[in-house]
Amino acid sequence: METKTIGIPRALFYYYLFPLWDVFFRELGYQVILAPTTDKRMVDLGIQKAVDEVCYPVKIYYGHVASLLDKVDYLFLPRLISIQRKSYICPKFMGLPDMIRANFSRLPAVIEHTFDGSRRKQGIKYDLEQLGLKLGHEPGAVKRACVKGLIALEEYQKALKQGQNPMTVLDSVKLVCREKRFKVGLLGHGYNIYDPYASMNIIEKLGKLGVETVTAENIDEKAVDQAAKVLPKRLFWTLGHRIVGSAFHLEQSEDIAGIIHVASFGCGPDSMVAELLERFLRRNGQKPFLSLTIDEHTGEAGLDTRLEAFVDMIARRKIS
Repeated sequence: METKTIGIPRALFYYYLFPLWDVFFRELGYQVILAPTTDKRMVDLGIQKAVDEVCYPVKIYYGHVASLLDKVDYLFLPRLISIQRKSYICPKFMGLPDMIRANFSRLPAVIEHTFDGSRRKQGIKYDLEQLGLKLGHEPGAVKRACVKGLIALEEYQKALKQGQNPMTVLDSVKLVCREKRFKVGLLGHGYNIYDPYASMNIIEKLGKLGVETVTAENIDEKAVDQAAKVLPKRLFWTLGHRIVGSAFHLEQSEDIAGIIHVASFGCGPDSMVAELLERFLRRNGQKPFLSLTIDEHTGEAGLDTRLEAFVDMIARRKIS
């Protein structure tokens, strides 16, 4: 029997959950086909298909979907509501399957499934099992696929905590880094900072300036939760909470020389998180802070200039 193929966009929560999805589907007998890495043509396709109001990362997601048309039997479009208790994902993620269907006239068969771990201790495990059963697989096979997928996800997250990042682990990108001068915290949604095209290779640019980057994915979740308690109320966006908690944690770290926050233009949660960080870090006055906003119109030369100026400022502070 011919192996069925499942296409997965290399965008949005790919940077957080791909090892889980990849192993789960392969264990059930499917061949997983990833969209190519983001490039200008793909972004242009996404912009043509998406409505103007969506943020840059969602436009990129549209482009990845377009790149998979006619290449796969199924297209995996999860409806992500929550991946942990009492914490939620951006509403645009909830509507992605509907938005994609409304803007593409021809699609492969869509595997759509809701993931909502906000009220269950087992998180997304239950929804993953329900997906396998919905696809017609035996309960025993589904449970085994879930277990192996969750183990793969745990190993991936462990690698990130040990200092790696999704670019090196998932995409085998070899980052160039000159002799290290100091460390900075680089914070933002994974699909903003780890997609080389969207971020204009910001991690490698900093590496070439001799700067080692520490991201939210490198920090233990307990440390993030503890640091975020300075806020009177926990942010209910999963990624926003992670970014804020990481910033507050890094602000207290002696080996961190500065903090950079990368936001996406048109993202409501990003705008609030950026304001929170700027007010907190400016009030404390401990670390230099750089806020960057990116979209499809961002010029690379301007980004280079701001990064170089930020690094030079930190270097001068260290000398003085």
